[in-house]
Amino acid sequence: MTTPSPVAVESSSTLRPTTTSSSSSSPTATTRNPSTRWIQLALGIVCMAMIANVQYGWTLFVAPMEAKHHWGLAAIQIAFSVFVVVETWLVPIEGWLVDRFGPRPVIAGGAILAASGWIINAYADSLPMLYVAAVISGIGAGCVYGTCVGNALKWFPDRRGLAAGLTAAGFGAGAAITVIPIANMIQSSGYEHTFLYFGILQGACIFVMSMFMVKPFVPSGVIAQTRLVMTKVDYTPAGMVKTPVFWLTYLLFVLVAAGGLMATAEIGPIAKDYHIDKLPMHFLGLSMPLLTMTLAIDNLANGFTRPLCGFVSDKIGRENTMLIVFIGEGLALLGLRQYGHEPVAFMTFAALVFLFWGEIYSIFPALVADTFGIKNAAGNAGTMYTAKGTASLFVPLGTVLAAGGNWDRVFLLVAVVSIGSGIAAKLVLAPMRRRTIEAANAAAAARH
Repeated sequence: MTTPSPVAVESSSTLRPTTTSSSSSSPTATTRNPSTRWIQLALGIVCMAMIANVQYGWTLFVAPMEAKHHWGLAAIQIAFSVFVVVETWLVPIEGWLVDRFGPRPVIAGGAILAASGWIINAYADSLPMLYVAAVISGIGAGCVYGTCVGNALKWFPDRRGLAAGLTAAGFGAGAAITVIPIANMIQSSGYEHTFLYFGILQGACIFVMSMFMVKPFVPSGVIAQTRLVMTKVDYTPAGMVKTPVFWLTYLLFVLVAAGGLMATAEIGPIAKDYHIDKLPMHFLGLSMPLLTMTLAIDNLANGFTRPLCGFVSDKIGRENTMLIVFIGEGLALLGLRQYGHEPVAFMTFAALVFLFWGEIYSIFPALVADTFGIKNAAGNAGTMYTAKGTASLFVPLGTVLAAGGNWDRVFLLVAVVSIGSGIAAKLVLAPMRRRTIEAANAAAAARH
């Protein structure tokens, strides 16, 4: 399979070498305070935590909406797919805006839109209105997510996996902080009041954080790691999508993301079909329904794995890490299929599914930056992130396949896909990506 020359990918004015070893010249960067990037990383994590419930808290609202309006679970879950599609497929545009105008206006706009979407949810009395709210909140969430991940990649060329992982952890684990208050408020005050209250609260927090965001720079002396295969060429998103390695990476992202998104959206209905969702569970002195406790633990696992696997992938390579975690996710899904009717086993295997799934949101952005350069990192990572939107289209399919409460075939299908993706990452993606990078680097060297 041939690899396009970097000349065909970008004009000569946008191709430039990236420092990859200590013997190379230092990155062209200012000598401003190096601690700035850690402060900016922390701000991004907070923003991600505040936007997390728009996705991960959704499952708590599904049953109450169905009980009030009787729209049908599949019809309600279409709103979830609409949200994820819009959140992801517009990120390349939002990434382009960030690369050119900086993070502040994009995150501030995202805060307003995300809050508006949840406020509309509070008053939605028809499915079209629910879908409109999903579009608005999806645009807002994409503005925040894409900006924060792109910023992390630019601030930390020396720790891309870790930085992207910590940022994505805010999105994965942020909901764990508020899932119990949200569940309690839905129970005591209704889902409408909960949408309204948390929509305003979360939007206000993100807006305030956005005022402190600045355009990334790399402190002097910071260099990219030499142990990983990295490009010396900066691709634009348009150039990136012309490469075969992009589409293979995109396919793997879709396949693995689909299983986790089904679990995210359907964990509540699954627990209900298993007749264990309201069982009282006791842990560390706390007592709460099984579903609420499961969601809290799942979100913690989902957040914890992102910086952990990002850090590991910085050490052992992206594809090696993908092999381990994708197979792990498949085995966890098989465990949930076999033993999920038992309450403790349900909680355990559900947590493992999220533990082995959430890392895709740190590994794939880092892999994209390694393969296609850092100059257009926000736009490139955002383009890859659209794979999540594509994967979300399979969520309603999972509901259809599980008609009558038969989730076994869904678990089996997703497990096989996940295990196969892990093997493909190691045996197919790794050598293809190496060949692509070596060819691009050689062509760039010949031009200079």
